[in-house]
Amino acid sequence: MSPSDNKSLLSIISSCEKKSIPYRVLDRQQVSDRFSGMINLPEDWFGVLTDVGGVIKPTKAVSMFQALAFQRGAVLRDNMEVKNVVKDEVKGGVNVETADGEKFWGKKCVIAAGAWVRKLVKTVGGLELPIQALETTVCYWRIKEGHEAKFAIGSDFPTFVSYGEPYVFGTPSLEFPGLIKISVNGGYPCDPDKRPWDPAGISLDSLKEWIKGRFSGLVDYGGPVATQSCMYSMTPDEDFVLDFLGGEFGKDVVIGGGFSGHGFKMAPVVGRVLADLLLSGEAKGVEMKYFRAQRFQDDPKGNVKGL
Repeated sequence: MSPSDNKSLLSIISSCEKKSIPYRVLDRQQVSDRFSGMINLPEDWFGVLTDVGGVIKPTKAVSMFQALAFQRGAVLRDNMEVKNVVKDEVKGGVNVETADGEKFWGKKCVIAAGAWVRKLVKTVGGLELPIQALETTVCYWRIKEGHEAKFAIGSDFPTFVSYGEPYVFGTPSLEFPGLIKISVNGGYPCDPDKRPWDPAGISLDSLKEWIKGRFSGLVDYGGPVATQSCMYSMTPDEDFVLDFLGGEFGKDVVIGGGFSGHGFKMAPVVGRVLADLLLSGEAKGVEMKYFRAQRFQDDPKGNVKGL
């Protein structure tokens, strides 16, 4: 949902048409009718609805990926702070060095360090990527008594994004019974090693007003009853970095980072791209020019956006 002239939502319509994804454009009255009066839009707003969206349960998804990796011989080491990746001049390949002094050798390496990717890539290869760590706060709001089922997962209530100011996203009630996730997309620059862990640092006034105006008084907008702090790793164009580190490492080290708050749902295809780059030196069928690290040297803003 967005104002009628919002470029982000218009670009989504364009993408749906290019990829033959079914969608419907709804005016404010049609949005209200479709969701039984639960969602109210301002006069000059409209909505785009598709039935092919959904909600991923991240804990189960990560467990699934780990189980599949174990089946194929992977070893998972928790709480291992990686300090450096160095070229092995004797037998080739690379050594991954950890804070406790352990070393792990491999023919190839993927650096996928989340909010720490900028620091680690600079240490390893001297490449300065314009990836900024942001601390953001996810908020959960109480659904008013008697209306919980209307907002619950499995009901007709949708996952949603609201473009404009504030830029809001949310999902049906899932993690906590009776609570709905509604948050502002964005955050504050931070050092991932010195996070404030402080939800009090965010202003919720605009979000409170947004909730008050959208959900027909069915969600308590006085304040969130639970918050969770997490981090984004933002690129200037909000597109990923999937590329070879280069330099002395050639094609032995690949970077996967800068996922800008929308990377988790892309994990299967991103993993395939990174694996293909390491194993064959290319990712066939993927327009890799949009994910090059070099693009920020060509233009500090990165990829040019437009309809």
